[in-house]
Amino acid sequence: MNIVMGKIGSIVTGLAVLAFAISMIFAEGIFASCLASIFIAIGFIPFMCALFAINKRSDHKAVGYSGVAFSAIYAVIILLVYYAECTTVRLNTALSDETLSIISFGYTGSLFFNYDLLGYAFMSLTTFIMAFLVEPMCKADRVFRWMLWLHGLFFLPCLFVPMFPIFTKGTSDYVGSILLEIWCAYFIPICVLGYQYFNRRTVQQVLT
Repeated sequence: MNIVMGKIGSIVTGLAVLAFAISMIFAEGIFASCLASIFIAIGFIPFMCALFAINKRSDHKAVGYSGVAFSAIYAVIILLVYYAECTTVRLNTALSDETLSIISFGYTGSLFFNYDLLGYAFMSLTTFIMAFLVEPMCKADRVFRWMLWLHGLFFLPCLFVPMFPIFTKGTSDYVGSILLEIWCAYFIPICVLGYQYFNRRTVQQVLT
């Protein structure tokens, strides 16, 4: 069941990231992007939990528990930000620009925009930690582990960028969109390699 959850989590996460990438290009407004992001968080939790569950080393439990805890922090923050955007912000047309500049993710530098970056900081920290639990069986598994580690480098910029006037109200939306598309192009292969990682464990179980 652990492996099945890992496969499901990697598929849901990968498809949600793909939907997020497509929505940024073709969808009007940010509703579709926010909805896709909700499912990224939903898929990410079982994805990471399964990496911990199938690891056979008992001395890695603290690493696994830490990764799971950080992934939960990521999911809570992201779900609050995007659910608010899909409901209160989108449906309440009476909200003033001043209010939206605080609670709308669509406003660069808003409180919820900064919360979003904080959430992805914890996502990056999670992947960095969980990479230590990957037990390579082949070259693809080693690539998977390294991609998780390298994704962890996003932790520091996501944590500290909101503290400095880098992304302000006047920042072009195209800059953010390009950066997010690059992230999607990087993270989708992680999900594919993750699925293959779990699938190889399924084959191993059958053979043994």
